[in-house]
Amino acid sequence: MVKTPSGAMLAPRLLRAARRELLDTGRLSVETLDEGLSRSWLRSRDFGLSPVGRPPGAPHASGAQLRRALDRQHELVAHARPVMEDLFEQTRDGEGLVILADAQGMLLQALGDGRFVDRAERVALRPGAIWDERWRGTNAIGTALAEQRPVAVLGGEHFLERNAFLSCTAAPIRDPQGRVLGVLDLSGEQRGFQRHTLALVRSAARMVEHRLFQTRHADGLRLQLHVQPEGLGTPTEGLLALSEDGWILGCNAAAQAWLGPEAARPSPLEAVLPVRLAQLMAWARQGGEGARLLHREDGPPLWLRVRVPGERVVVARGPGSEQASTSTSMPEPMPIPMSMPPTVGASSAPTLAHLDDALQPLDLGDATMHQAVARARRVLDKPIALLLQGESGVGKDLFARAVHDSGQRRDRPFIAVNCAALPESLIESELFGYRPGAFTGASREGAPGRLREAHGGTLFLDEIGDMPLAMQARLLRVLQDRQVQPLGGGPSVSVDFRLICASHRPLRQLVAQGQFREDLYYRLNGLTLCLPPLRERQDLPLLIDRLLAGLEPARRVALDPVLHRELAGYAWPGNIRQLEQVLRIACALMEPGESVIRRGHLPDDLIEELDQQAASPDRAHGDESISRPEVPAMSGDTQAGTTAAAGAHAGTGRDASSSARTPPMLREQSRAHARRVLEDCGGNHSQAARRLGIGRNTLYRLLRQA
Repeated sequence: MVKTPSGAMLAPRLLRAARRELLDTGRLSVETLDEGLSRSWLRSRDFGLSPVGRPPGAPHASGAQLRRALDRQHELVAHARPVMEDLFEQTRDGEGLVILADAQGMLLQALGDGRFVDRAERVALRPGAIWDERWRGTNAIGTALAEQRPVAVLGGEHFLERNAFLSCTAAPIRDPQGRVLGVLDLSGEQRGFQRHTLALVRSAARMVEHRLFQTRHADGLRLQLHVQPEGLGTPTEGLLALSEDGWILGCNAAAQAWLGPEAARPSPLEAVLPVRLAQLMAWARQGGEGARLLHREDGPPLWLRVRVPGERVVVARGPGSEQASTSTSMPEPMPIPMSMPPTVGASSAPTLAHLDDALQPLDLGDATMHQAVARARRVLDKPIALLLQGESGVGKDLFARAVHDSGQRRDRPFIAVNCAALPESLIESELFGYRPGAFTGASREGAPGRLREAHGGTLFLDEIGDMPLAMQARLLRVLQDRQVQPLGGGPSVSVDFRLICASHRPLRQLVAQGQFREDLYYRLNGLTLCLPPLRERQDLPLLIDRLLAGLEPARRVALDPVLHRELAGYAWPGNIRQLEQVLRIACALMEPGESVIRRGHLPDDLIEELDQQAASPDRAHGDESISRPEVPAMSGDTQAGTTAAAGAHAGTGRDASSSARTPPMLREQSRAHARRVLEDCGGNHSQAARRLGIGRNTLYRLLRQA
């Protein structure tokens, strides 16, 4: 929020007058509030919120939903946690909370102590609560997301009067492509606000962005930029990541501010800096810590330092620190490519590899997958529903999320609902929401429902083929009218969302069998994309390399060539989900010094099947007679199983030595997750094993362990 020059809170008298004006006339005088606060208050009013009383139906994630959100945001959480701890130590005397929220305003983690924590709990300032403006009105977290910049909301500036005791400061955290990943917030008592708090939080958010950038681009060429040489290595520096042929792969906000919007798009280096790749590589060969001064025609001179692949640059953790420590061990210089990238103004365009959106990592060379990605890009921001078809485990949920993250709605909610995982008795209230007291056991505050939560963003209905016919009729009315009426009556609420549906069952066949409404089918089937099963994909080696890079970012892990050939001939009934689980388990069973995955690192179940495959050539992956069990597809909300289940087999190795190699904490986490999945499956061990991607015997052994 743009504050007065002094950074002080507006006078309570002015805030009361402005609030009265808004309630009486529906308008706000520009001279009463600053422009940013006025925009937020007007948005809060348009959302139907009242400044007094409790917010109606403010959502709160369950424990399982919070665990899934933490799993999806594990990279953000891992990099933000040490910065949060430092920020908390610096502000401990203020008895406040340091909070991390995701891009939808869900609170992921909070650090705090003292009596303020109890007061914060009373207004749901705790992990799992959603602090989007839509539900909580003007507040630092939600308003920082809406305004996409650092804000401070102090005392009575909160739209809801019940939050007026808070003093909150928040700053967005962006990924290397400039997309908002989440928000870092410092909240405390209103009277405890300090003028330097906004700068402190902004600096901490920059620190997290630095850590994300350095990790994502550790294997590529990086440039550090600043208008002063002393600024290199501090949170205020600009960062650029380059491909081997000199194209920009990513930049942070500081670099974009100095170099312009061209730096945020796939562009040749010469489009933003007066230097060629060959010159950068020559400087890199010279080694050392020296910085170079670049003079530009369209901006101030910039100091530049070159970082080559493998060189770690660790920025100091303290949010207010201006120091940096650098590892000076220099690897062999990167070879200069034989051909230079096209110069500015040339007719050559970047290849598909330079399309730096969320769909690009899914396109690894398979022709069918490439066509699906290309067709999805053509309808990204058009009002056309997507229907994803394919076997369980092919990655329909990941594809849907990538479509959302590549479009204009990327900064709005992505709401995933697995229609197969919801009991028929709960699916109506889960989707459409309910009024307080609408039925026995209903929350006293009511619930907005998943359709309303998706407003402005994307609604992903996974396993839509399993939706009951009665619910299909009601969903059709919502899609036709774009209005949702909660259970228990009350006025209808307008909704606007991008619709993506998925099913492993052929919907056209279900229509013919009378199990799926024909009119709903044609409403959903704007564009159908069929994702190929793993056994038919041509990019298995690249896919394995990509998965291993994500599972083991700190070390280079490869597959034994003989094992590679064996896995290439395997049927993969669980598709990519099964492959990821196998690789995760293999990495967990490796010794610390090992870097090659061999047959002995695989789960028991897979080794047995590979042995059967070797003994029976007719079981090759092209044989259509193979019986492939159906595994319930996992939506973005149910993908958490793929993480904690990693150790499910790691903790139940084929012998005592392999089990002993696995850290006890990992084994215990694996057992705890397996118990939760089994509980979610109603005690059905077969279903739980399929969801975890392991065999039933492995699950039994895991649960028996003390």
